[in-house]
Amino acid sequence: SVSSIVPESCLLIVVGLLVGGLIKGVGEKPPILKSDIFFLFLLPPIILDAGYFLPLRPFTENLGTILIFAVVGTLWNAFFLGGLMYAVCQLGGPGLNHIGLLANLLFGSIISAVDPVAVLAVFEEIHINELLHILVFGESLLNDAVTVVLYHLFEEFASFEQVTILDIILGFLSFFVVSLGGVLVGVIYGVIAAFTSRFTSHIRVIEPLFVFLYSYMAYLSAELFHLSGIMALIAAGVVMRPYVEANISHKSHTTIKYFLKMWSSVSETLIFIFLGVSTVAGHHYWNWTFVISTLFFCLIARVLGVLVLTWFINKFRIVKLTPKDQFIIAYGGLRGAIAFSLGYLLDYKHFGMRDMFLTAIITVIFFTVFVQGMTIRPLVDLLAVKKKQETKRSINEEIHTQFLDHLLTGIEDICGHYGHHHWKDKLNRFNKKYVKKCLIAGERSKEPQLIAFYHKMEMKQAIELVESGGIGKIPSAVSTVSIQNINPQTLPLERVLPALSKDKEEEIRKILRTNLQKTRQRLRSYNRHTLVADPYEEAWNQMLLRRQKARQLEQKMNNYLTVPAHKVDSPTMSRARIGSDPLAYEPKEDSENLPIITIDPASPQSPESVDLMSEEPKGCSGLPPSPEEDEEGLVMRVKEPSSPGTDDVFTPGTSDSPSNQRMLRCLSDPGPRPEPEEGEPFIPKGQ
Repeated sequence: SVSSIVPESCLLIVVGLLVGGLIKGVGEKPPILKSDIFFLFLLPPIILDAGYFLPLRPFTENLGTILIFAVVGTLWNAFFLGGLMYAVCQLGGPGLNHIGLLANLLFGSIISAVDPVAVLAVFEEIHINELLHILVFGESLLNDAVTVVLYHLFEEFASFEQVTILDIILGFLSFFVVSLGGVLVGVIYGVIAAFTSRFTSHIRVIEPLFVFLYSYMAYLSAELFHLSGIMALIAAGVVMRPYVEANISHKSHTTIKYFLKMWSSVSETLIFIFLGVSTVAGHHYWNWTFVISTLFFCLIARVLGVLVLTWFINKFRIVKLTPKDQFIIAYGGLRGAIAFSLGYLLDYKHFGMRDMFLTAIITVIFFTVFVQGMTIRPLVDLLAVKKKQETKRSINEEIHTQFLDHLLTGIEDICGHYGHHHWKDKLNRFNKKYVKKCLIAGERSKEPQLIAFYHKMEMKQAIELVESGGIGKIPSAVSTVSIQNINPQTLPLERVLPALSKDKEEEIRKILRTNLQKTRQRLRSYNRHTLVADPYEEAWNQMLLRRQKARQLEQKMNNYLTVPAHKVDSPTMSRARIGSDPLAYEPKEDSENLPIITIDPASPQSPESVDLMSEEPKGCSGLPPSPEEDEEGLVMRVKEPSSPGTDDVFTPGTSDSPSNQRMLRCLSDPGPRPEPEEGEPFIPKGQ
C-alpha cells in the first residue's frame, strides 16, 4: 500500500539512507557513488533501454518542441540560476563572498538539467499521456549535450587566467560539435550493428550480444572524445532497431527486450540506493542562504522558462499545450543522480566549495524526487489530465493512421509545402530502395513480408496435415482452402476461434504496419512546379479563342454592318408592294452569282420568311443545274446536322466560300428603304 502513494525511487533512497546509517553505525565507512562507476556502468543500460524502445513517431512529431525545451530551456535555467546565485553570494556575507561568477555558472549548469532516470522512475508510475511523457522525457535525454558542454566549458574557464571573446565563441561552437558528433558516432555504430546482424543466421545464440556490444562501444567512443554519450546511445538504438529486428530470430528479440528491461531496472535501483548511502557517507557543508536560494531559484527558473517557451511554441503548434500541460511539464522537471555525479567530479583545487555545492544538489534532488514526485500523481488526478491508453491500438487504427500519413503527404506535395510528412516519405523511400537492401538479409528486403508470412503459414499447415496422416499427397501449389475441401473435417458444435499468442499478434502487427498501403512507392510524386505540359491544351485554347473571335465578329456585323430591318409587313402588303413595283425586285446586270428569287405574288410566303442560311445559288454544288432548278429559280435545301466531334465554327463546309459568305451578307442586308415620293404608284389599303 505504501508503493501506491510513494514512488519507487523515493522508497529506494530511503532504503539507501537506512543502509548507509546502518553501515556508519557499525563503524565502517559507507561506499560513495563514484562518478566513474555511475557514468561507465550504471547510466548506459538505462539510456540504451530508453533509446532502443523509444516511441519514434511521437518523438519525431514533437522534436522541435523537445529541442527548444532541451536546449533553450536548459541554457536559460543555467544562466538565470548562475547569475542569481552569484548575486546571492555577493550579498550573502563573508562565507559566500569568495565564490566567483564562473563557479556559480558551473553550479547552475549542473543543477539545471532534468534527469532522465528520475523522470522515467516517476512518469512511468503515473501513466501520463504520451505527449507530456515524450516532451519531459525527450527533454531529459537531449539536454545532456548542453549539460556536457556547459560543464566542461566552465570547468576549463576556471583554470584560465583570462577568458577572451574567442574562447566564448569556441565554446558556443563546441555545443554543435558535442551534440552532432555524438549523434554521428551513434549512427555509425548503429549501421555497423545492423550490418553485422545480417550474417548471424547460423549463430542465433550470440545475436543479442552484438546489440549490447555495439551500443556500449558507441557510448565509450563518444565519451572518449568528450562528446555526448547519451546522444550516441539514443542514436545507435534508434538506427539499429528496425534492421536488427528484421534479421534476428524471435527468441533473440525476446532476449534483448527482457535483458534490457532487467539491466536498466537493476541500474536504476542501484543509483537511487547509492544516492541514499552517499548522502550519509559524504562530507557536507550546510549554508542556509545558499541552499534555500538554490531551491527557490530552481523552481522559479523552471516555471518562467516553461511559460515563456510554451507561449512561443504554441504560435507554431497545431495541437496547443494547455495550461494544465504547462503545469505538468514545469512540475515534472526532476533532478537526479546525473547532477550528483557531476558535482562529485569537481576538483577541490579549483572549487574549494565543492562540499557546499554537493549539499545543495542533494537537497534539490530530495525535494524534487520526494515532494514533486509524491504529489504529481494526485495533482494529475485533480486536474483531470489525460492519461495514457492502457489498451494497444488495433490493427484497424494502425492502417488508418498510415493511410492518413499518405494522404497528408499527397496534400503537401500538391501544395508545394515541404513539411515533415514530405521528408518522412522521402526518407522511407530512400530507406526501402537502398538501405534495406544492404542491411537486411535474404529476401526480406525485397518480398513484402505479408506474402512471405502467408507462404510460411500455408507451408506449415500443409506439413502438419501430412505428418498427421490426413492426406497422402498434396499438390505443389495448393492452398489451405483446397486442402480442407479434399479432406473435410466435422466441425465441433461450438466453434472456438484459435487464440493468437501475444508474440504472434505482435509479429502480424509489425508485418501489416511495414507493408500495407505502400502504393505511393510505385507512383511518381506530384508537384505543381514540375507539371508536364498537356499537348492538347494549346490547341484547345486556340480553338476557344477562334470561337470567341467568331462570335465577336458576328456581333459586330449585326451591330454595325447592317441597317435595322423595317417593320415586317403583313403578307397582303408585301404582295401589294411587289405587284406595284416589280422592277425593284429584279436582279441587276452585274449580279450573275446571286440567286434569282422568284416569288409568286399570290403565294402567302414573303421574302422575310425565307431562311437565307439554307439557300444555295444554282451551280454552287459543282453539278450542272437541272431544268427543274432552272424553272424554280431559288432552291431551298435542308441543312444537314454536323457529325459529333466536329467544330462547326471553323470546320469548312460547302457554304463557307468567300462568294457564299458575301452573298449571305448581301441578302441579309435589304439596304436603305426609300422614302415614298409623290406620284409613286401605291395600292390603297382598301384595295
